[in-house]
Amino acid sequence: MSEESPPAGDLPEPPAGELPEYAERVLEVAELIPPGRVMTYGDVAEWLAEGGPRQVGRVMALYGGAVPWWRVVRADGALLPGHELEALGHYRAEGTPLRQAGRSADGHLPRIDMRRARWDGEEATQEGGT
Repeated sequence: MSEESPPAGDLPEPPAGELPEYAERVLEVAELIPPGRVMTYGDVAEWLAEGGPRQVGRVMALYGGAVPWWRVVRADGALLPGHELEALGHYRAEGTPLRQAGRSADGHLPRIDMRRARWDGEEATQEGGT
């Protein structure tokens, strides 16, 4: 378990085939994020008024494969370690605003332009969303 992961007790093991309620709620928010936009782990926790960035990150790590996981990101806009190229492909296909990496950047990978890409959920609220 990494330093970023919450203690195992934060998300109890569900019965086979069942997700914890909190995980279902996190994944529902991930599915609301429009293509080309992102929310941070903290944004999702704030939207739900429950948990925090680490709990959201844990949910995404355990259960996020079936939703647009690349739209839930770190607050600094860095691409998810180990999944950078896959995420970058999604960002480019969706037109997500990116900032080019400087020459000194590790791997010369761009970052998400958080100022332009961050989504506040406004459209979902107006449409009767979560």
